[in-house]
Amino acid sequence: MSGADPLGRREVRVAVVTARLLAALPPDRIRLALRLVRLGAGAPASPEQALAAREAVTAASARCATSHGCLQRSLAVVLLCRMNGVWVTWCTGVRTRPFRSHAWVEAAGTPVGEPYPEGYFAPILRVPPSTG
Repeated sequence: MSGADPLGRREVRVAVVTARLLAALPPDRIRLALRLVRLGAGAPASPEQALAAREAVTAASARCATSHGCLQRSLAVVLLCRMNGVWVTWCTGVRTRPFRSHAWVEAAGTPVGEPYPEGYFAPILRVPPSTG
């Protein structure tokens, strides 16, 4: 993700629309789809690359900018990073008191752009960068 316009508007729109379709799938199908999309991805995304993707997605989509759009936002960030040759870790998790579910991305083992402290949600599903 380098150059004058590293995150082209068209790429962002494609990622947001595709993420909306993926978000309608059951969790096991989302994980399978992401594992397939991950094939051939380059290096893990840096925190800066992941944050740039998140900011581009939230600027392009009012839904992705809200807390209720976390699933679509996280998927769009993953897809946008993949379009740019890198991979972030996609995560979903829960908190029990009070009960809340959430989806987010991590880079270098840290949640990216999240208002919650690290460890606030217990991860349930994760799709990290490929190990081989």
